[in-house]
Amino acid sequence: MRILGLDFGQKTIGVAVSDSLGWTAQGVEIIRREDEDNLKASIARIAELCTEYGAELIVLGYPKNMNNTAGERAHKTERFKKRLKKELGLPVKLWDERLSTAAAERDLLEADVSRRGRKKVIDKMAAVFILQGYLDRLAAQQQKENN
Repeated sequence: MRILGLDFGQKTIGVAVSDSLGWTAQGVEIIRREDEDNLKASIARIAELCTEYGAELIVLGYPKNMNNTAGERAHKTERFKKRLKKELGLPVKLWDERLSTAAAERDLLEADVSRRGRKKVIDKMAAVFILQGYLDRLAAQQQKENN
């Protein structure tokens, strides 16, 4: 089963996809939009990607505050999740994304990617971190069940 991972931001949505075995996440693209509240084209593109990759599940980064509360960005993400489920007919799981962008930024800095280069890929990398975290948790749960 392939899984799509999303990092839902104000003006962009980073997209990642799992391999067919569900072991690794790879960055796919960044969906950009002019108006934060106009999601029609973004959802249409996500639908195309789900079809293209055969995704059966979407993992959506959930931006909780560091004190574990849900702020305005988290509430917008919850509304986006409901809309995705309704329009795509796929299950959508929220995944705690705290520090995913910071981790992606750190990896890009370690790879000596320029500030301009980081800005072009940071959301896609954050989606990779979100999805990989979910995949790693699934693998750990399966290993625990098999022991």
